[in-house]
Amino acid sequence: MGLLKGWRGGGAGSGEGPDAADSKATALVQRLVDVGIDGAGPFASAVAVAERARAGHPSAESAVHVVVRRHSRAVAGSGFATGVGGLVTMPVALPANVVGFYLLATRTVAAIAHLRGYDVTREEVRSAVLLTLVGSDAGQVLRSAGLPVGGPLSSLATRRLPRDVLVLVNKGVGFRLLGRLGSVGALQSSRIVPLLGGVVGAGADVVLLRRIAKHAQREFAPRTRAQVPPASGAPAAGS
Repeated sequence: MGLLKGWRGGGAGSGEGPDAADSKATALVQRLVDVGIDGAGPFASAVAVAERARAGHPSAESAVHVVVRRHSRAVAGSGFATGVGGLVTMPVALPANVVGFYLLATRTVAAIAHLRGYDVTREEVRSAVLLTLVGSDAGQVLRSAGLPVGGPLSSLATRRLPRDVLVLVNKGVGFRLLGRLGSVGALQSSRIVPLLGGVVGAGADVVLLRRIAKHAQREFAPRTRAQVPPASGAPAAGS
């Protein structure tokens, strides 16, 4: 199963107990937030990447295109996952190149959100960033968390949601991502063909990253920072 095919529609079977699956989903989204949005070590934060792109370009929109172009090159390049070392290492069985791809995709979306005027330190915005990764499955995730479906994902940025609701949303994203890779059990790298290297694999990854970025540009309409509510409460990525 390829990541590109999986992004069009989810679905996950699990041969594990709910506790094991829950811990995998939680660990994945926590890593995406901690590293993909906030950055760590040599992996720059989404805000730093966005501001670097904006520094040499006349408008936020041109900076958005720079962010997408640079991350597309990073995904296409061999060794993009190993280049950040232990940052892609997970406490659960996930191939490093898969985690590396989603770290770059998360940073791409968060950088676009920042350039469009959203405060990516807000938990609601972070959840909207994560939801962008699952494409058409975002509605199912929201519905499962008891939230209304319809309208742009950025509408989360205008709301104050309880932490436990955001945790449910984030875990739902984790389950969808793991399911699209074939199983929420131990993933076998031989089943993730597009990420195993070569021209075909790199091309598929670039297509998927650009599709996620295009989705992010639709979901995060430009706005002023004055429209974004102040930061709220405790972090919600993990449980």
